[in-house]
Parts: sequence; structure tokens; C-alpha cells
Amino acid sequence: MEQTGPSSDLGGSDDLEQAAAVFAHVRPRLFGIAYRMLGSVTEAEDLLQDVWVRWQTYDRGAVIDPAAFLATTTTRLAINALQSARVRRETYVGPWLPEPVDTSADPYLGAERDEALGFAVLLLLEKLTPTERAAYVLREAFDYPYPQIAEIIGLSEPAVRQLVSRGRKHLASERRAPVSGAEQRRLLTAFVAAARTGDLGALEEILAADVVSYSDGGGVVRASHFPVVGALRVAKFHRAFASRFWAGVEVSLGHFNGQAAALLSGNGEVFAVLSVNGSDQGIDQVLWMMNPAKIRHARHE
Repeated sequence: MEQTGPSSDLGGSDDLEQAAAVFAHVRPRLFGIAYRMLGSVTEAEDLLQDVWVRWQTYDRGAVIDPAAFLATTTTRLAINALQSARVRRETYVGPWLPEPVDTSADPYLGAERDEALGFAVLLLLEKLTPTERAAYVLREAFDYPYPQIAEIIGLSEPAVRQLVSRGRKHLASERRAPVSGAEQRRLLTAFVAAARTGDLGALEEILAADVVSYSDGGGVVRASHFPVVGALRVAKFHRAFASRFWAGVEVSLGHFNGQAAALLSGNGEVFAVLSVNGSDQGIDQVLWMMNPAKIRHARHE
């Protein structure tokens, strides 16, 4: 892909209108790449604003394939952004969870492939290097050919194939086969019902033996600073605060990251997005997303 430096001649309004039209056309895919790389709606939107500024000031006449150019720019910026984000996450208060994205409001996000979109996979992708994650996302979520991925991230094609293979093996080794969407929704509904009443037996029945409960409050709201592990401990943990936590709480179901999630509201305002990840062994993960900055999109449903 031919690329030159920024242009000193930005062209007229018609040229910028055309540039805006091109950017708007590919923006959904660019957002899909950025979000899967960063696990944050806010950071992905900020990154795309940077991509747009670069596209405005670039010598667009020298770009043969605008969509490829913009995907390359997005991916490379995302790799850099993820490296910085990981430094910040080392000092994050409590468990860090991906920022939920409403896939019912943005169906294109999962329209091509919903790979690397679910909460379970996003958490596992955190363990890959930024470059491994980029190669995996481009291949598995967007089906980019290996030669193009190599050009985007600046590596040889054999190196890219190795990165994708490594990512696949890592996810396969740590992830159990997920349940269907209908079963995940059933497990979520059953969990909410049991947690709400503090029914210890009902909770244990639907939890996998090695279930982990994560609470992401970001140090802003009250939440456990450590994961809770094991069926009995997770069940007792949720029973302990059932009576005071659920009083007056309204529950509605939404569709976030390609899966069912419960929106918990108090006084008409969403204060938590709750989801579960399940396998044939029951609920493997309970995800409490309570950081107000992360659920701001859900708060305005």
C-alpha cells in the first residue's frame, strides 16, 4: 500500500466531504477492530478520532486503498494504545473487566463475525501481547488474509501465521466450549433469581466447581477488590449481601458483546451490568461491571 507523509494541501470542502464519506463507510469495521483490541468503547472512540484527524491531514491522493490504509492506521495505533493501557491497568483498583458494548444498538459490531467480542474471549485476549492480539483479531474476527495482516502489522507472513496459531492455542487451552446463547441466557436468569433471594443451594447448583466472580468497580464504587473463586465461596459471597443489595433493584435484560446481560437499576438509573459465561459444567465466570465510566452507555438505555 503506497503511503506518503501528511499533506500540506488539505484540498477544498468537496475533498474533505469525500474523505468524511470514505471514513464513515469503513468506521464500523474500524471501531470493531479498535474495540476488540482495547476492550473499551471509550478508548476505541478516542482512537478513531485520532485516525480521523490523520486521515484528514494525509495525502489521500497517494492512497490506493483507503479502507486498507485506515485499517492499518487503526491497528497500529491500537497496538500502541494497548501497550499504554496495560501500564495503567497494573494500577487499576480491583479486577479489570472489558467495557460492555450494546450489540443490539450496534448490530454491525458482530455482523461479520462475533469472534473476539464475547467477555470470556476478551479477558483471555488480555494475556496475549498487543501484536499477537492484533494478528488474532484481524484473522479470526475479520478474516483478513495473512499477507495483508503481515503488511498491517509490519511482520513477515510466516511470523503472522505463528502469532495467529499461538493465539488460537492459548484460547483453546484456557477456554471451555461455551454454551449456546439460549443456555447462557437461561443461566444468567437463574443466577439473578438465586442471587436475589440468597438461595445458596440454587446458586451452587448452577455454578461450575471452579467458578470465578469478578467485580469491576474501578475504585469508584464499592466492589470486591479480589476475584472470588470456587462454587461454595461464590455462592456464599452472593448470599451474604443479597438482602441489602437487591432491595428495590429493577432488572432488565440487554444484549451486550453478543450475549445476554442483566441491567440492574436503582431509582431509574443503571448501576451495574451483570453477565455470566457458561460451559457444560455450569457458570464459569460471573462478571459484575459497576464502574460508572464503563457502563455510561448502558446508563442511557
